Amino acid sequence: MINKEVRLPITRQCELLELSRSGVYYTPVPVSTKDRELMRQIDEIHLQYPFYGSRKIRNELWQRGHDIGRDKIRSLMRRMGIEALYIKPRLSIGHPS
Repeated sequence: MINKEVRLPITRQCELLELSRSGVYYTPVPVSTKDRELMRQIDEIHLQYPFYGSRKIRNELWQRGHDIGRDKIRSLMRRMGIEALYIKPRLSIGHPS
């Protein structure tokens, strides 16, 4: 789509294609091997205890010898699409009349 070797400026190419320029210049950062290992262990813990949140998973990792904070666990869980399974409030259900 966007060709940086064409004489047409990238700005104009983005305008023609209705794309954001930030998407053209941004290069994603690959996941480090340490984070990949942590994500594997988080997945393992989550499969064993699906009701654990970021605090409990952090405690499990502490017991396994990892020195990691809750914020890092939470961001990795969000990246993996994992969340604790628990009964959530049913706020949209009306009171029976």
